[in-house]
Amino acid sequence: MPDSNSANGSNDVDSSRLPAPDITLPVIGPAFEKPSQHLIEQLKKVSSATASATLHKMGIRRTFIQGPQSRQPGAKVVGSVVTLQFMPQREDIVSGMGQEYIEKHSALWAVLRTIEPGDILTVQANADPYTGCFGEMLVSYFKERGGAALVVDGYIRDWPHVKDLKLPIWCRGLTPNYASQADQFPWAYNVPVNVSGVLAMPGDIMLADDDGAVLIPARVAPLLLQKTLEHEEWEVFSRLRLSEGGSLEKYYPLSEEGRREYEIWRKETANQPS
Repeated sequence: MPDSNSANGSNDVDSSRLPAPDITLPVIGPAFEKPSQHLIEQLKKVSSATASATLHKMGIRRTFIQGPQSRQPGAKVVGSVVTLQFMPQREDIVSGMGQEYIEKHSALWAVLRTIEPGDILTVQANADPYTGCFGEMLVSYFKERGGAALVVDGYIRDWPHVKDLKLPIWCRGLTPNYASQADQFPWAYNVPVNVSGVLAMPGDIMLADDDGAVLIPARVAPLLLQKTLEHEEWEVFSRLRLSEGGSLEKYYPLSEEGRREYEIWRKETANQPS
């Protein structure tokens, strides 16, 4: 990748005096397999709360993307994870000067060209409040390519315009700054990323709703689905019984007696016309 001055001929920072390391940007991870659409559709029946709790019981403790919150209340998405990694700037490599020229050659532009329908772009931005990872134009382009949502461990810009695009976005907040204006730079894509302390791999699954975003490891997802659908079903039964004045101790979580009632209820409802 060109250095921060050769990209636009600017002399704001004379990085030609700085010996540069032998590195080519953006860093690009290997090709990866995405989860099946059938699995994605099945997981849409599961809430983030149930997914997080079930993964914890299965022994996977760090799945909740703490910090980013939904900017579109009521939105719920499930999709394949595509990753983007921001890293700290270093002036002998990139300084962020002349950003309108430099970012076009960065991982930020490159990853957007790979987006396929249903993808959830998951961004390691290191919670930097001065880095606006996406603005109106990039969000619009992402949506036009069929991207399902953005989950950003950081901030976005142009909210007065972005909100009108109605794209589900989970982020930490808003900033007027552009992507490389402060201390971060879009460094790599299709690589493992650290999102609020959660390790996200390309091809994993992101499930996000008003409670937040939860990372589901790809190979664990079928087992999670099996466990969570049963859990969601008995919660329907428990909610019904509690609304009728049933005992909390009996119905949430289910006691042995409550589970026997649930099994009877389950068989009865299964035999009823849909």
